[in-house]
Amino acid sequence: MAYLGHLEVINTVERSIRRSGLPFSVGNGFARRMRVQFSQALPVGAFSEGEYYDLILTEEIDPREALELLQPATPPALGPYRAAYVPRRFQALEAWLDRSQWQVEIHGEGLKAEDVDAGIGLVKEAGKIDFMRGDKPRTIETVTTLVSWDTQQTSWGVALSLETHSSNLGALRPAVLLDAAFGTEPLAGTRRSSQRVCRTGQWHEENGRLVEPFDANFTWSLT
Repeated sequence: MAYLGHLEVINTVERSIRRSGLPFSVGNGFARRMRVQFSQALPVGAFSEGEYYDLILTEEIDPREALELLQPATPPALGPYRAAYVPRRFQALEAWLDRSQWQVEIHGEGLKAEDVDAGIGLVKEAGKIDFMRGDKPRTIETVTTLVSWDTQQTSWGVALSLETHSSNLGALRPAVLLDAAFGTEPLAGTRRSSQRVCRTGQWHEENGRLVEPFDANFTWSLT
């Protein structure tokens, strides 16, 4: 599943929605596509403990009934397990979910948690990362996108916990951060044998607090 591209996930979910028989809405534009929005794309190679999508229906269906229709129509690893209605005036889901939590396993002989911590600290102080996305140069600010991090020593390497913030200026990918960190002096000459990235949570930041997408109190206050 980690090696499915974002478009492959979208296409699979759309087919599943069609199989479910839910009365989905179709846009009025030239493409006439299903009106469904997804949370921010996972980097290829990253796992996830839970993603989100918004689907606009042409008639109201009880969320429990919607789940009962969707679950058998969807491959198990992509099957939904929660559903609720949200206000239509919410911004696009990809923009609304602007905080993410990541767990990263960095495998390598001789890796030290304090060196990884120091390397990430230098990248944060630099304020930005210049990198290549394919054959195109990209820049991401670390001042605003890297919220916090924590490193723990393990028997196989280093366990890294990350909190990131995204905006219309971009989102920080763990692999990009680590590539930059391993180019700093504290990690000079140190090699990673592998790394495993998992997105463990997504939230909306509202007035200094993190809002879970299914927070009933928050949803109720906006309706």
